[in-house]
Amino acid sequence: MIPNREQAWEWLCQYNQSDSLRKHGLTVEGVMRHFAALNGEDPDLWGVVGLLHDLDYEQYPDQHCAKVQEILGEKGVDEAVIRAVASHGYGMCSDIEPLSRLEKTLYTIDELSGLITAAALMRPSRSVMDIEVKSVKKKFKDKRFAAGVDREVIVKGAEGLGMELDAVIAETIRGMQEVAEAIGLEMHTAE
Repeated sequence: MIPNREQAWEWLCQYNQSDSLRKHGLTVEGVMRHFAALNGEDPDLWGVVGLLHDLDYEQYPDQHCAKVQEILGEKGVDEAVIRAVASHGYGMCSDIEPLSRLEKTLYTIDELSGLITAAALMRPSRSVMDIEVKSVKKKFKDKRFAAGVDREVIVKGAEGLGMELDAVIAETIRGMQEVAEAIGLEMHTAE
């Protein structure tokens, strides 16, 4: 069974009370839907995988990417969805290598969307609507900025997708812009 968006959102909220984790799920969903459209793939499927990718993170941080397989398996979720969700932690908390385009995209944009969110929040607008690739690249090179973001994963992910890093950053920004209001990164006016 492939869960629909409503089910995936309900499960994410059931397992994650943190507003920031929920917004991260919405961010990754939006970017995954954007990349699915770019690749002629199913945006609903890619979006659901994006929403579910950190399902187990808040309650089971030490079992991240393992516990989610158990949870989704018990819900009867299709094996391909479970595999895709678990593959985003490859080399960190999972030994499931991202192989499909969907899996490689999730692996790449999970960390990258976190970096872009942090960079957007540093801007006067606190928005993703006016952020540029060069601004993100500058933050990318500063290892102290958003130090928890694994830049190596982003670079390896872009290579796995056969895309230039700048192009992956640009498309991730576009995907985030499409859901900017839902993730709280729309334009804010000075008060």
